[in-house]
Amino acid sequence: MRLKHLCALVFALLLAFGAMAQPSVQDAKQDMKDAARDTKNAAKKAGRKIKHGTKKVVNKSAHGVRKGAGKVEDKTSPPQ
Repeated sequence: MRLKHLCALVFALLLAFGAMAQPSVQDAKQDMKDAARDTKNAAKKAGRKIKHGTKKVVNKSAHGVRKGAGKVEDKTSPPQ
């Protein structure tokens, strides 16, 4: 009778450990998906920041060019 209970206990423990091992594989897969999604979102955010920075630089330099052109125009106009 003891052997029967011991076998049942060992079998139950093996099933329990097998059931615990299964979600860890699923967790690793989900971790990979999460990491990929985070990388994608980081790349999109970086792209938006670069676009914003580029527009800002272009607009500032255009403003500087207009400002400098106005100064040159004042200097080159004939005196009246």
